[in-house]
Amino acid sequence: MDAKDIRELTQDEIDIEIERAQEEIFKLRFRAAYEELENPALLKELRRDIARMKTIQHERELQAAGDSDA
Repeated sequence: MDAKDIRELTQDEIDIEIERAQEEIFKLRFRAAYEELENPALLKELRRDIARMKTIQHERELQAAGDSDA
């Protein structure tokens, strides 16, 4: 998921996407313990997506805090 796509989401939608990605990582790690994954790079991609979403959340929090100070 690109940062541009994430910025178009609402805060609640980002929370849902983070939760979905974390569940998917859990499932993939569990499956990886028993069999070889078709696409092991998917774990890395999901972790990066979560990091992007959390970064954008933090930017919005800082922006909201800055707007309230002004």
